[in-house]
Amino acid sequence: MNSSRLAARFERLRAAGRKALIPYITAGDPQPDVTVSLMHALVRGGADVIELGVPFSDPMADGPTIQLACERALKYGTGLWQILDMVAEFRRSDADTPVVLMGYLNPVEMRGLEAFAARAQAAGVDGVLLVDLAVEEAPDYLPTLRAHGLDCIFLLAPTSPPARIEAIARAASGYLYYVSLKGVTGAATLDVASVEAQVAEIRRHTKLPVAVGFGIRDAASARAVGGIADGVVVGSALVAEIERLQERPQELPAVLQEKLAALRAALDSLGPDAAQR
Repeated sequence: MNSSRLAARFERLRAAGRKALIPYITAGDPQPDVTVSLMHALVRGGADVIELGVPFSDPMADGPTIQLACERALKYGTGLWQILDMVAEFRRSDADTPVVLMGYLNPVEMRGLEAFAARAQAAGVDGVLLVDLAVEEAPDYLPTLRAHGLDCIFLLAPTSPPARIEAIARAASGYLYYVSLKGVTGAATLDVASVEAQVAEIRRHTKLPVAVGFGIRDAASARAVGGIADGVVVGSALVAEIERLQERPQELPAVLQEKLAALRAALDSLGPDAAQR
């Protein structure tokens, strides 16, 4: 899918010698009418791709911070169709920034894969990352997603053996998301040397961009991982700010923009040579 918005964005970044900054927020958190303004704030702060979480009642891969974000969003009844309306609203003034929906299979299957894919395409979604979609089940989903122009991003873990990396690399498009830690989102210990070794192994199997998430908390960790990967994903650190200011949502756009701008500056300080790593 070389014509996708994601592929075009990563190609432009590579040509410019820059690394992708991929923030994650949960749609509907702290309340649904704030989400679109937060998405625009992330772009102003330097986001290259936005991962928009679909709240789910049993987010098994997520730590306490994002679990609580899901609870806050679900309290307002934030559902999949409403989230697609948010993306469509975002698209009215931003036609360029790729948007990836990150979540679980259940909300998609409840509404039907074909119906979801068609509405996601119409809204301007670029890709999906379904945490519990095993690569073995991918043939049941990929043709429909691709028919509607949706890239399918897969997670890779520190425990993924070479054969599984190869299978996932064949199925994926857009980028690959390497989970830098064993555990859930929001974990704190980042072993940069281990990440470097695993990213090198992944690149033996694919030319897709490799983004690294879990454990990216600040400018220092973003810069360390940015020297290795094609992009960094930051989620829990942003969602924690949303939790802190949930009673003062009007302050959130400026706060998230500032936090992301610091990460953007850290990545850009790597210089163009980092893009060749």
